[in-house]
Amino acid sequence: MRKCYISRNYKDLTSAGNKAKTDIETIMQRLGFVNLGLEHSVGKGVVRHFVRNLCGVVKAMCLLRRGDVLVLQYPLKKYYEVLCNVAHWKGAKVITQIHDLNSFRSKRLTPPQEMRRLGHSDVVIAHNDTMKAWLETQGCPSRLTTLGIFDYLSPTPLASSRPSPSGECPTMFFLGNLNPKSNNFVYELASRLTSSRLHLYGNNYHPELLAEGARAHYEGYAVDTEIMRVNHGDFGLSWYGESLTEGKGKIGEYMSYNNPHKVSLYLRCHAPVILSKTAGLARFVEDNGIGLTVDSLTDIDSLLASVTPEQYERMRQNVIKVSDRIAQGYYFEHALDRAMKLL
Repeated sequence: MRKCYISRNYKDLTSAGNKAKTDIETIMQRLGFVNLGLEHSVGKGVVRHFVRNLCGVVKAMCLLRRGDVLVLQYPLKKYYEVLCNVAHWKGAKVITQIHDLNSFRSKRLTPPQEMRRLGHSDVVIAHNDTMKAWLETQGCPSRLTTLGIFDYLSPTPLASSRPSPSGECPTMFFLGNLNPKSNNFVYELASRLTSSRLHLYGNNYHPELLAEGARAHYEGYAVDTEIMRVNHGDFGLSWYGESLTEGKGKIGEYMSYNNPHKVSLYLRCHAPVILSKTAGLARFVEDNGIGLTVDSLTDIDSLLASVTPEQYERMRQNVIKVSDRIAQGYYFEHALDRAMKLL
């Protein structure tokens, strides 16, 4: 049995989605998987990007053979169903790792259409148990397993040991798009804080939206390696949208099934995380004791003030254990092993 994948041409490596995909390619290389496509590359030209990916897919279809196991990363746009069909025609099996669901994220497909598309795969790896249950409810015909959390490979040395907060001024940090159209909650939250502080990393910062005396500090845009070396904040905040109560609207619904890649980055910074109790990663955070899950952010001041140094240190030690696993590719490797056993 030969284990295979198809390396892709990426327009850039700065997005979380592309980082997750290239990390998975690296993990598969370590496990002895064979790249049937072209060598990994980065190119921003639209025509070059299209042609190179097409050539890689065609090459892979030619090289597939009976008994192969092909791992695909979804969505793969127009190539996905063709690759699955060719693989099965040649006597190979297909495992699919989901990154995004089009029926949630872009609404380009209805759930029945997406289930038919995913049904071309023999095994599908969902983000978490909530996404797995949703796929089952929607009638996905493939066998299913879960990832747990996305790995985050990086050789970057971490900052020195994070001290436990004293409780006098606990801090949070948020990484993401600071455009109010996407994450207006950061401005409302910072304007409401009275005893804690919020550090912001990202583009499209709008300080004029902050109330006078708002407890926010803009750190500018920083790449992940820099944030891992030096970051400000006792807790990494994973929240989206306009409201301090997550779960509303399309984004809230999507996040109840999705694993945000930024949570993996927060954990690599050795910072416990804060996220909604309705988030897809909530159970993972609770089971591993690596952060706080909340109904809303309206009372976050009092919640953070109630965390003792001893409680924080226990969370941080749990975070370090999970962070070490994330840095080694533990979660995808074990998800892949479970998927192989389902073939």
